Amino acid sequence: MLTEKRQEQVIQCCQDLIRCQSYSGHEDKVVACLKEKFTALGFDEVIVDEYGNVMGHMKGSRPGKTIVLDGHIDTVPVEDASAWTHDPFAGTIEDGKIYGRGTSDMKGAVAAMACAVANFAEDNKKDFAGDIYVAGVVHEECFEGVAARAISKRLHPDYVIIGEASQLNLKRGQRGRGEIVVETFGKPAHSANPQAGINAVYKMAQLIQEIQKIKPPYQDILGDGILELTDIKSSPYPGASVVPEYCRVTYDRRLLVGETKESVLKPIQDVIDEMSKKDPDFKAKVSYAVGEELCYTGNTITGERFFPGWLYDEQDDFVQASLTGLKKMGLSPEITQYSFCTNGSHYAGEAGIKTIGFGPSRENLAHTIDEYIEVDQLCKATLGYYGILEEVMK
Repeated sequence: MLTEKRQEQVIQCCQDLIRCQSYSGHEDKVVACLKEKFTALGFDEVIVDEYGNVMGHMKGSRPGKTIVLDGHIDTVPVEDASAWTHDPFAGTIEDGKIYGRGTSDMKGAVAAMACAVANFAEDNKKDFAGDIYVAGVVHEECFEGVAARAISKRLHPDYVIIGEASQLNLKRGQRGRGEIVVETFGKPAHSANPQAGINAVYKMAQLIQEIQKIKPPYQDILGDGILELTDIKSSPYPGASVVPEYCRVTYDRRLLVGETKESVLKPIQDVIDEMSKKDPDFKAKVSYAVGEELCYTGNTITGERFFPGWLYDEQDDFVQASLTGLKKMGLSPEITQYSFCTNGSHYAGEAGIKTIGFGPSRENLAHTIDEYIEVDQLCKATLGYYGILEEVMK
């Protein structure tokens, strides 16, 4: 099923994608490469949307379900190429590993998805029910799930496979992520006469102490809903001889299934309300950070930084069908969950679309110097995607 020729094909595809530098917002070169790959692999249609997401469409001979294999094609930057022992954009193979930025996170998976779909369609002469799409998604490193909204709106998938690294295990969920902004407002004054002002940093220090007492929820499978302060800024800055009139802190909140935008902010808002009652000079606000990024298409992608968690039961039909398909390919996956946020925040968390995760390589290789993917993992992932398709699209 995965002949020597097909192995060479997926390895070459992965290398070619690595050679296209594609930092978030600059994915145009890798999109052009993927368009060529989809055409060469026999996909029926190639679509590029307003954000620059690229989708290869393989159409079955009969109507049926729609499945999307989702892999982001943007990467984090290489800060210092001289620290790498291999050129981060050469796709060098050494000791059974392909080296380069994005090999593990996650161009290897995208290559495996594209080749697996082509292999499946060729072996079945496209005699299957439904539609299969491989989606190369932009701006995931900045906005987990935001660009994916355009994909689900266009394609209306019944099922989604997230290709993030899972070491060939089957993922049934993940914690989500919220970026929470807390602000305090004071009154400026000369620091030689501080009683004339209201120091926003002092107010924030008091608020931080109270927020630390908040205990986020816990779930047996996904673990703790973490609430961690990640930065603090005051204004004016630099503030020589000035009592700061403004202070802003950011919290990273790891989200569990069922948590909403409102329920996550409520404990902090309750603290603010209580402190405001006790102190007439205390003024504060809590909200979600809003991000805005420019796409290579010239369009702007914006959104609140709230990405829901999701989790499916082990006995869910899609989870079990995927497990069966993987086992038929000779793989022995464990059913686990991601420890980080993925585009599944949109598909499963927001849109309620049946979603699983399965991908090659280890998640701790993402964003590292000398990032790599093992050729064996790449080839086994290609088999795995084939097996899932065989089971789900039959």
